[in-house]
Amino acid sequence: MSETTWGKADLHIHSNHSDGLARIPEIMDYVQEHTDLDVIAITDHNTMDGALFAKSLEEMYDFEVVVGEEVSSRSGHIIGLFLEKPIPAGLSAAETISRINEQDGVAVIPHPFSNRGVFGPFGRGAFGAGVSELAFHALEVYNSMPFLVWANRVAAKMFAFGQGIAATGGSDAHVLHGIGKGYTVFRGSTAEELRTSIDNLETHAATGGGGLNVALRYAFRFPQIRRQQSWNWERCKDRA
Repeated sequence: MSETTWGKADLHIHSNHSDGLARIPEIMDYVQEHTDLDVIAITDHNTMDGALFAKSLEEMYDFEVVVGEEVSSRSGHIIGLFLEKPIPAGLSAAETISRINEQDGVAVIPHPFSNRGVFGPFGRGAFGAGVSELAFHALEVYNSMPFLVWANRVAAKMFAFGQGIAATGGSDAHVLHGIGKGYTVFRGSTAEELRTSIDNLETHAATGGGGLNVALRYAFRFPQIRRQQSWNWERCKDRA
């Protein structure tokens, strides 16, 4: 019998197409040279431009790219993976997830108990009802952004009860050195096997370490990230 292969996927990465600081070619080179990731997803806010660019470069590298988008719903952020066309911001959470499902995509609730999470910092009581009402596929139970330690603990605790949903991890990287600091472990090594592993509830979240070093980099680059965020919101208004 052959041993089971377990792959690593960072399913939450931002580029300068929204509020990340790195360009897509820089991200691709960094993943290739400095990580052991098998799959990445570019999930820029309310745009798929960066993800499609990364996908077009995929054959030059030893890992695979999933086209994604982090959509700003009225209730909070929702990640769509394996998408073919962008989903507009400003819809309800239910409608956002419905549009992801219409594309046969995977709907992930990132940083669910953060200020911009669907359930919010005080949403533990609403979590069970939300799982029943919102047809999402996975919950991000680990996010490596430095200020989400408490929200991660709540997500992990709530997920421990089970709910028939998959667990994922992601870096939410806005800087190069953040990539891979949070990731999803899945059965296999390809994007297709990642999808199957999510469907079969076989995934789990893991941390890549380097917390203090990454936190210092975020602290130093925070003004640039905020400027990118402001630009991204103005771009979204123009497209509305």
